[in-house]
Amino acid sequence: MGPLVLIVDDELSICDNLAAFLEDEGMRTEVAHSGEEAVQRVTDGLAVDVCVMDLRLPGINGAQAILEIHEREPRARFIVHTGSTSDKVLAELARTDVGRLPVFSKPLKDMTRISETVRALWTAA
Repeated sequence: MGPLVLIVDDELSICDNLAAFLEDEGMRTEVAHSGEEAVQRVTDGLAVDVCVMDLRLPGINGAQAILEIHEREPRARFIVHTGSTSDKVLAELARTDVGRLPVFSKPLKDMTRISETVRALWTAA
């Protein structure tokens, strides 16, 4: 059984496409469309292995959601998947217990790279 990947993005088509691709790669997926929803899912007991997080989300942003999920599920690993070009947020995250995160820019042209990164993070945990 592969890792459980939580995909957090407010764009439904991105969630659907990424989930379908990762499932074809043998991974289990869950989807959340806001930072609050993602945090609530983990609070309710979702034992996520890897979280693919957009930074720009309605409500709490992706960086805050990462910190809150990490607090509840310290073994979870994170990948940033964003159209944002702000390195400031990533630098701020790097100074926390979360550390430096792999970043993939939207639109993702080669989803194989993200699946390889999910597997690498999962096996290193």
